[in-house]
Amino acid sequence: MEGNGSEDEEFGFSRNYFIAKELGGSGKKSSRKLSDIDLVDEQELRAAACGIESKHEKEIASLLDSYKSLYPKWVFELRCGFGLLMYGFGSKKALIEDFASTALTECAVVVINGYLQSINIKQAVIAIAEVLWDQLKTRKDFPKAQQPFSSRSMDDLLAFMDGSHLEETDCFVCVVIHNIDGPGLRDSDTQQYLARVAGCSHIRMVASIDHVNTPLLWDKKMVHTQFNWCWYHVPTFVPYKVEGIFHPLILAHGGTAQSAKTAAIVLQSLTPNAQSVFRVLAEHQLAHPDEEGMPVNNLYSICRERFLVSSQMTLNSHLTEFKDHELVKTRRHSDGHDCLYIPLASEPLRKLLVDISQ
Repeated sequence: MEGNGSEDEEFGFSRNYFIAKELGGSGKKSSRKLSDIDLVDEQELRAAACGIESKHEKEIASLLDSYKSLYPKWVFELRCGFGLLMYGFGSKKALIEDFASTALTECAVVVINGYLQSINIKQAVIAIAEVLWDQLKTRKDFPKAQQPFSSRSMDDLLAFMDGSHLEETDCFVCVVIHNIDGPGLRDSDTQQYLARVAGCSHIRMVASIDHVNTPLLWDKKMVHTQFNWCWYHVPTFVPYKVEGIFHPLILAHGGTAQSAKTAAIVLQSLTPNAQSVFRVLAEHQLAHPDEEGMPVNNLYSICRERFLVSSQMTLNSHLTEFKDHELVKTRRHSDGHDCLYIPLASEPLRKLLVDISQ
């Protein structure tokens, strides 16, 4: 009898489950959008975040002091040709800068803030080459005539930093990169250049990472031959106050950077044809910034020529998807016809096209 009772109870649970699924599926679909949420102003949210009281300050300070015992070992490994890679929870900016200012007093240091949204990698390499040149030109046997670094190619700059200009191996420039996995350095080409810089004979690199998937940016050659990392787990539990200033807050009103990032995520989830249609519209908008938009007929003609769509219906389905995600908007042209435009400025739009190409 007890067995029958448990079977009836189990049957009741199963029945209720399918009834709930059926009722849930028959309900109306919500018309609400994420953009309908009334989000707080970004400045107000940042002010509130700054007002959060710091905790465990004594313990954090003690932890940072404990890492100072590693400074001699880190200097030795840099002199041996290795790079230092710091990882672990918390901002490592203060730790690395303290190491550079107290233990690397005998060599020049160049700092790259990888947490910035955009970084000109060539300008950074030029700055490194100029610092190395300042060290080399004090030698009597070193030629004083020098072509400006700003007019040189990346290959020439890297060849200069890797050249046999010095017999002493102790002379090197230390490149400190806060967040080598930051948004401005994350693309493949930039990582390749950084790896080549790290592999130069007169360059040593100290970097920090915070993203769990950062190692996926590098192949075996980059890790073991060029960067030649010594990995150090140095959790600091220090808030990312400086790094966080340059990142848009998810709970705040979305600015241009956040809109471009959201658009990239949405586009990457669409089909290649849909992405290509969006690219046609984006390229037209960048080429004609003064126009009010692109007429639908013109977009259809170009997409049909490129075999991106087979009919007007196919194009309309793509446009509907774009409009649902607020990637594309419509406005009335001066001649009375509707035209399409992307609600992004030129620079974020160019970056968006690069992001969806990768």
